Amino acid sequence: MIYRVFVEKKENLQAKKIRGDLAAQLGIAVEDLREVIRYDAEGLTAEELEGAIVNVFSEPPVDNVWREELPVGEGYKVFAIAFLDGQYDQRADSAAQCIQLLTQKTRPLIKCARVIAVKGVTDEQLERIKKHLINPVESAEVSLEKPQTLARAKMETHDVANVEGFIGMSGEEIAAYHRKNGFAMSVEDLAFVRDYFKEEGRDPTETEIKVIDTYWSDHCRHTTFATEIRDVDIRSDNPHIAKAYRLYRELFAELNGQRADKYPCLMDIATIAVKKLKKEGRLDNLDVSDEINACSICIDAEIDGKVEKYLVMFKNETHNHPTEIEPFGGAATCLGGAIRDPLSGRTYVYQAMRITGSADPREKIADTMPGKLPQRVITKTAAAGFSSYGNQIGLATGIVDEVYHSGYKAKRLETGFVVGGARRDMVYREKPQKGDVIILLGGETGRDSCGGATGSSKAHDAHSVETCGAEVQKGNPLTERKLQRLFLHRDATRMIKKCNDFGAGGVSVAIGELSDGLVIDLDKVPLKYEGLSGTELAISESQERMAVVVNAADCDKFIALAAQENLAATPVAVVTDDRRMKMLFKGREIVNISRDFLDTNGVKQTVTAEIDDNTVRYFDASAQDFRGGLIRALSDLNVCSKKGLSEMFDSTIGARTVFMPFGGKTQLTPAIAMAAKICGGETDVATVSAYGYCSKLMSESPFTGAIYSIVASVAK
Repeated sequence: MIYRVFVEKKENLQAKKIRGDLAAQLGIAVEDLREVIRYDAEGLTAEELEGAIVNVFSEPPVDNVWREELPVGEGYKVFAIAFLDGQYDQRADSAAQCIQLLTQKTRPLIKCARVIAVKGVTDEQLERIKKHLINPVESAEVSLEKPQTLARAKMETHDVANVEGFIGMSGEEIAAYHRKNGFAMSVEDLAFVRDYFKEEGRDPTETEIKVIDTYWSDHCRHTTFATEIRDVDIRSDNPHIAKAYRLYRELFAELNGQRADKYPCLMDIATIAVKKLKKEGRLDNLDVSDEINACSICIDAEIDGKVEKYLVMFKNETHNHPTEIEPFGGAATCLGGAIRDPLSGRTYVYQAMRITGSADPREKIADTMPGKLPQRVITKTAAAGFSSYGNQIGLATGIVDEVYHSGYKAKRLETGFVVGGARRDMVYREKPQKGDVIILLGGETGRDSCGGATGSSKAHDAHSVETCGAEVQKGNPLTERKLQRLFLHRDATRMIKKCNDFGAGGVSVAIGELSDGLVIDLDKVPLKYEGLSGTELAISESQERMAVVVNAADCDKFIALAAQENLAATPVAVVTDDRRMKMLFKGREIVNISRDFLDTNGVKQTVTAEIDDNTVRYFDASAQDFRGGLIRALSDLNVCSKKGLSEMFDSTIGARTVFMPFGGKTQLTPAIAMAAKICGGETDVATVSAYGYCSKLMSESPFTGAIYSIVASVAK
């Protein structure tokens, strides 16, 4: 039997906020508006329901509760909003877990929805309100009727099919197949795949094609940055550009000599200075290993009165495309993904920074670009998502800043930076050996995030918001916090030979990168719900998952330690010595790809480049117009106070924060850097982090803007 419960705050501030937003943004002055949370529960007795109502669903002093029917006065128009089927609903999940603790029985089925009742609007205004409140990427209007059951209909999983005739396709047929399937890889890559399977003597499975497309995506393999730059035509009057390029060519020749596997590319330009410093012996504290999810340095730190070797790791992550189409989930998983990178290195993340770029959030909704969400919706919802994840997982956010520029109307900037640390002796690394077991830790797998890596690697158009929703995940910070707690356990981290976090590409990349030879049993992957295909299991990017390699003899001990943190841990793969990645589904081999082929990362792309970047006189000021220049500068949206934005984030979690976000006599001056003591004990050692960026300068001259970004950051 399904029970229905409605819960409404007696003093409903959220309803007042929505009402004010409708008046300000849509020009609709509603007579009244109510927001009510609807719970549907299945698997409870009437007595258990009453306990759930007063202990889980509501707070009796501040909430009104109705059972089965919601009393609505005359003149109200009512509709309900719920997350899309398959999207993670934290409210429903938390309620189900809490009720299970109360009853000590099987976890009940819970579904939630927001019920909106509006009075004093026309049908046309109601449709505008619905469009404003419902982002079709994550949610939808749902029925007001009670369903017959909350259980998911059992979906039959079909066997993975072969792509019949693939190896016999002509060039034109390959191009047509590429267009039909919307691959992230190029047509040349797809032809390369055809030639590989021709040598294998068989047609590939659908899963193999998808896995390769994901593995080689720009998101996973930085193919744009790794594209060879053949010729550079500098058409700039800025002499420093030609000088810098000459310096790069000299360093390239010095460091690479005649190596055929090295070539000029953006990735090499970005990293060559580090290689030069390393050659000169000026990076002795750089921690080098096969695990490259975060930058890692080794320092001497005095902790609890004793000098020890200590690892500091830091990482930044951008989630521009996901946040553009689903701001809350995109921004939340920006932080979640950034945390998991140092965490996979067995370090505890203790401070974060958030830097974002937005167009003018004051822009009228009528001026929103077709296929885009309004700037105000994106920037406010993204801030709520990032802060929600950080505050729940327990991560201090030292700097929160947003840059405003009209260029961000095309695509938002969403950047999260994190820093973490651990004693060096907490981290054990060893090359995986034949027979080692790979354990999947953390969250369950669903189809709510299939295609994220390839989706963020493709160009997008006005229909992206409608079609890409399944590519954006909802984060679950409480599960990720359990991962953090487990990795603080020395006995657990010392068992881990190698670790990788589940981000872009899911199983195919997270587990696929751990060893040259693997057999992955997809039937063992824990599921959110039944009915996932072999392809979906291979590439789903469901959040809060980690893959660890342990000795087979340590497998049960590691699983027991994970259970102490209420964390699911499942052996899903075994290391082999045959340099092939294999996946099994329903007892059948659906992936069998050579490691040597995978590691080619596809056909090497080549480009030529023209540099039109001219000399910028951004800092020149007219002496005759000082007053006007001052007024213009102070009127710039970037000069406004961002204290309200910053106060959405907790800056002091963990009691390590050195600088408060705002200081000075009136506590209104933003700090120019963030600092926090390293974790692990009593210490005076701290990490200091800053950023530099001028959007106007960067848009006028990326070269000059990049220089001053570094100068400003270091100066701070």
